[in-house]
Amino acid sequence: MSQVKVAIVPVTPFQQNCTILICEATKKAAVVDPGGDVPLIRRAIEQTGAQVEKIFLTHGHADHAGGAAELREILGVPIEGPHIADKFLLDSLEAASARFGFACRNVSPDRWLEEGDTTVFGEASLDVRFCPGHTPGSVVFINEPMQFCLVGDVLFEGSVGRTDLPGGDHATLMKSIKTKLLTLDDAMTFISGHGPLSTIGAERLHNPFLQQLA
Repeated sequence: MSQVKVAIVPVTPFQQNCTILICEATKKAAVVDPGGDVPLIRRAIEQTGAQVEKIFLTHGHADHAGGAAELREILGVPIEGPHIADKFLLDSLEAASARFGFACRNVSPDRWLEEGDTTVFGEASLDVRFCPGHTPGSVVFINEPMQFCLVGDVLFEGSVGRTDLPGGDHATLMKSIKTKLLTLDDAMTFISGHGPLSTIGAERLHNPFLQQLA
């Protein structure tokens, strides 16, 4: 399994953690959740010296997917994810972002993802788990050999994803966390869509939202 280097670029007024994953063996890369500020993302890519092969989306909210269409057009690479249940969100990105004061374009991925799929860039791969609740089509990307994952807005340090937006459901979210994330090793580091990194073990012990799931 190739080692993966990670660079995080906060974008949009929501300071969303756009993440660049670089396969160190090949210098091929994937950009996860390019929510906006595409010139900033491009500069970060150039600084890594890597060649982007893919764009991955964890879910369809504008702060995560808003720059995907533009970045795909510039780089000429495919978009993979999220689950097709988020199509209604990706079809209305332009309107959604306008309400928050930043512009983006609607987008349709080249590949919808499902539970059990694998995504590949260079010699590196990520396993896909379907984790609805924050949105109906949220997915997480997991690299078990390196003990890291990208969880979008499903789980945060000390909190969980909000469920008061269209398609959100708290009971579904908590079930996803219990069955798809808390089954991972305590040492698993996760990158959330916003805020600092944490581990599954730390959240299992200290996240007040997860105490009911123990």
